[in-house]
Amino acid sequence: MKTLIALITMLFSSFAYSGVAVIVHPSNAATLGKTEISRVFLGKMKSYPGGGAAVPINLKEGAGTRANFEKAVLKKSSSQIKAYWSKLVFTGKGTPPKEVASDHEVITLIKTNPNLIGYVSDASVTSDVKVVATF
Repeated sequence: MKTLIALITMLFSSFAYSGVAVIVHPSNAATLGKTEISRVFLGKMKSYPGGGAAVPINLKEGAGTRANFEKAVLKKSSSQIKAYWSKLVFTGKGTPPKEVASDHEVITLIKTNPNLIGYVSDASVTSDVKVVATF
């Protein structure tokens, strides 16, 4: 009985956590690891390793995929990210990534601009974009 309960719990918890896919334009040949992706989304890296501007797109605050991305990639909570960007904006040292409301908007923007990088739920990925990492 314990095994059955553990199996059911594991099955349902996998549905509760949706994977995150980091996406770029299909023509973007850059290879990015977790460190580079984190640096782009924290404003510490402004271009792809092979050249070309790297412009991050965030999902709106409160989105489940955004929370998963911040936890898995940035290793920070939503409130820590908010404080981080508040400090940079106040000192004139940075501007947070543009925010959009949905995975669909992220994909639509990225498929039309090779400089953009964003993330969506792995279930939302389409052939219009290229996945460079999953978390």
